[in-house]
Amino acid sequence: MTEAPDQLHSTALLDVHRASGARLIEFGGWLMPVQYTGILEEHRAVRERAGLFDLSHMGELFVEGADAGDALAAAVVSDPRTLAVGRAQYSMIVAPDGGVIDDLIVYRLGPARFLVVANAGNAATVSDALVERLAGWKAVLDDRSLATSLVAIQGPLAASILAPLTNVDLASLKYYAIAEGDVAGLPALVARTGYTGEDGFEIFVDWERGPDIWAALADAGGPAGVTPVGLGARDTLRLEAGMPLYGNELDRETNPFEAGLGRVVKLEKPGEFVGRGALEKIAREGIDKRLVGLIVKGRGIARHGYPVDAGERRTGVVTSGTQSPTLGVPIAMAYVAPGDGEPGTMVDVEVREQRVSAEVVPLPFYKRQRPPTA
Repeated sequence: MTEAPDQLHSTALLDVHRASGARLIEFGGWLMPVQYTGILEEHRAVRERAGLFDLSHMGELFVEGADAGDALAAAVVSDPRTLAVGRAQYSMIVAPDGGVIDDLIVYRLGPARFLVVANAGNAATVSDALVERLAGWKAVLDDRSLATSLVAIQGPLAASILAPLTNVDLASLKYYAIAEGDVAGLPALVARTGYTGEDGFEIFVDWERGPDIWAALADAGGPAGVTPVGLGARDTLRLEAGMPLYGNELDRETNPFEAGLGRVVKLEKPGEFVGRGALEKIAREGIDKRLVGLIVKGRGIARHGYPVDAGERRTGVVTSGTQSPTLGVPIAMAYVAPGDGEPGTMVDVEVREQRVSAEVVPLPFYKRQRPPTA
């Protein structure tokens, strides 16, 4: 059920979005812009030029202390201890049965200081879980989710727009790296990460400074055609890039191996972590379902929840789908039985009670050359 607007969180940029003509919706307990000028136009701006995103609804959880690395290694499936200072890793926090509680990005800010970024709708759950899992370790959690604004610029022109505004050396900032510096004269953390499949940066600042960072980027990028981008185009961009969305591709009933993200799980790391036993069993015995990409060959869009059939047998369900603005064809992600997940396999999606042919293809659908990671 959608909450009334006065019960929702709003970001420091709410007035900026309203002044820009954004259409606002509830998302993850927040009032957020879903689009400004239109999803197609915003999507193409990011693929061709650059787009601005307000991501201040995300959770920012700082973990610090002598045992911070060991404590996080026991709390999540990856091994943050292996990170060099200034680097990041994609990770997940799972339940004891291996089901995904949330997917995360973990940044190492110092030898004993980390930043964990969680999804908006799960931020409180992840914060509570980390507090519980850090107990007994020399490590403390500082949840600054409601004290941090996060603004992103994504697209092929992102670096050239941001560079004149910051003292961070963007040329040496690798993909999945973070640096402390100034942006538009304001203290900031600048990360080369994103959720679009393009090069880009995410800028963390104090809550009240979000509008200042947004205005500086909008002014600097105006001549290049930078545009604000809402959740609608963010979803089509991440879907083309084959990136999972919690609540669609990831949930408590799904484990990392089923989502094709077994590489994130570091079973070889020393020490126990929550979910290790269950994930070792899955790695040993195999998965019950497999996340795949689909190119729809017939008429219609495969939407979330639509059934997928292999012949007369129900094999799975669509998790996300859209008409790809970049590729010009309908695309989807779906879970299917492992035996039906090889590229080239033909399946049928039930679109409004009509069976529509679709081909299993490798993910991602779209991939742009990225800066080197090392």
